[in-house]
Amino acid sequence: MAHVAPAEVSPDALEQYRRELTGYCYRMLGSGFEADDAVQETMLRAWKAADGFEGRSSVRSWLYRIATNICLDMLRSRQRRALPMDLGPASPPVEALFGDLHPDEVWISPIGDARVVPDHGDPAEIAVARETIRLAFVTALQHLPARQRATLILCEVLRMPAAEAASTLGTSVAAVNSALQRARATLAALPEEQRPAAVEADQADLLARYVDAFERFDMNGLLALLHQDAVMSMPPYTLWLRGAENICRWMVLPGPSLCKGSVFVPAGYVNGVPALAQYKPDPAGGFAPWSLQVHEASGGRFSRLTYFLDTERVFAELGLAPRLP
Repeated sequence: MAHVAPAEVSPDALEQYRRELTGYCYRMLGSGFEADDAVQETMLRAWKAADGFEGRSSVRSWLYRIATNICLDMLRSRQRRALPMDLGPASPPVEALFGDLHPDEVWISPIGDARVVPDHGDPAEIAVARETIRLAFVTALQHLPARQRATLILCEVLRMPAAEAASTLGTSVAAVNSALQRARATLAALPEEQRPAAVEADQADLLARYVDAFERFDMNGLLALLHQDAVMSMPPYTLWLRGAENICRWMVLPGPSLCKGSVFVPAGYVNGVPALAQYKPDPAGGFAPWSLQVHEASGGRFSRLTYFLDTERVFAELGLAPRLP
């Protein structure tokens, strides 16, 4: 017998939820690639079960229930994803301390806003969507047990009523409220460098000055753009630095100074902020991809510099050139 599904759960009807589900799964899993897998599995399971959908909840709630179960299954017996600040103390700017190179599954991976943020709609909702995919926020979420993480995202990011969140999680309203309380306490107790902070939405002028200083390799100019307690990390390496002067000292060490002469290409919005693709001079000619830079600013200066050095998949996903002539 042919598969017959209610119109509200047809493939086209389900597809309208893909972007918000991708955002949900990304916050849960910390990986854009895993989020894609989770959403694809959600759509497949929903379509297979569509003829049994009885409409006792909205299609949206039903999809979130499926996606939540898939994410919880994926998170079982798995190490949480992190950024270098979560794995150990800051290092001095010494190249020999660059640290171990960890595989992709250890790290939070970046995600383009176009995959998770609505194109149009309520500006306040779009702002919340951007704020809650920022690197510091997504990384902080990974400190929570999986069900607490889901509860916090459903209630405080997606603004789901407690009763709907309880139904999605297969639990009680009292359990939801208890999980929320514990999740908030855990996030509040994180060290400062691991806690999300307010980030300026408009960084255009600051980014332009940063690119100018970096392309000239003007460390005094770069120093003026950083908060004194700024932090810098370079996944997939474990080393991270704290302090504007340490960051600028690092830049002029023999290895990092090979980035002198780099050129930058706007990479659109990534994790809620405008990002840069860095291409550094290639001895064989032209410019080779080196990093995706996702920096957060407050008070007119950068507070967090993140350089993602594993560029092959990320550049392809963002539609960036594999090299420049």
